[in-house]
Amino acid sequence: MTTPCAAPVPLKSKTLATWITLLGGPMGLHRFYLYGFGDLWGWLHPIPTLVGAWGIRRVQELGLDDRLSWILIPILGFMVAYTMLQAIVYGLTPDERWHQRHNPQLVGQADLPSSGWAVVIGIVLALMLGATVLMSTIAFSGQRYFESQVDEALKISQ
Repeated sequence: MTTPCAAPVPLKSKTLATWITLLGGPMGLHRFYLYGFGDLWGWLHPIPTLVGAWGIRRVQELGLDDRLSWILIPILGFMVAYTMLQAIVYGLTPDERWHQRHNPQLVGQADLPSSGWAVVIGIVLALMLGATVLMSTIAFSGQRYFESQVDEALKISQ
């Protein structure tokens, strides 16, 4: 009688997780990679992303005077910045801790897989993209807010 063999658990690569977060983080792809399709947070990621994309679409159709888009677009910006921060955190997690959390079957082995330069490049790109998107989002929101205040002040003064 043979004993059934358990299917091997696939290893979760820190490099791949960093790059999936960089490229598909706002849609929750990194959460699905790390935790599977049953992850609630992975399914919630696309909602603010698509709401923000709808704001961009409204600007294209209605112009910059559409006040609802002023609220919707920053949601997308903050979501992208948030997922870039997640990519940075994944990339900067020490290899031992990464394997404890995502590859517990490897704990105790002497020759654990280590990350290389691909992770560093992913971290740098996530930092550049995240900082750019965050600063752009803050600038857009601030500009739209102060323009609306000036418009209101002009209405009052007339």
